[in-house]
Amino acid sequence: MSTPENTAPPTLEEFLALAPEGNGALNDKMGVEVTEFSPERMVATMPVEGNTQPYGLLHGGASVVLAETLGSLGSALHAYPDRIAVGVDINATHHRAATSGTVTGVATPLHLGRSMAAWQIEITDDQGRRVCTSRITCALIPAQRD
Repeated sequence: MSTPENTAPPTLEEFLALAPEGNGALNDKMGVEVTEFSPERMVATMPVEGNTQPYGLLHGGASVVLAETLGSLGSALHAYPDRIAVGVDINATHHRAATSGTVTGVATPLHLGRSMAAWQIEITDDQGRRVCTSRITCALIPAQRD
């Protein structure tokens, strides 16, 4: 992480307060709740209800939103305070359907560099079964100051 030595990383609340839209309208709409926020691991939950496709299954795009939220937050925390993270690539493999309950995404870094960060996100259902595996790469660019 690029924060100066002896400086603790910001809390989730402090970090989101720096963003123009806080948690983000899409995350609010989809019910994404970040439960763990650290440079080494990000965790969030999302309800299946309200995030389904016409057959009543968790929408694959909803899984990708959860994954991108976690990977982008992790990348942004790593880049803080001098740089910001912008997504350049994301992929997802959908392993099984979820029809109810909550899914949980756990993101761990694959690479944390000066100009790029990559994270793997594993999404599981309430029974701990893997629903989706995703990988995101973010470019870390200079923060623009006014």
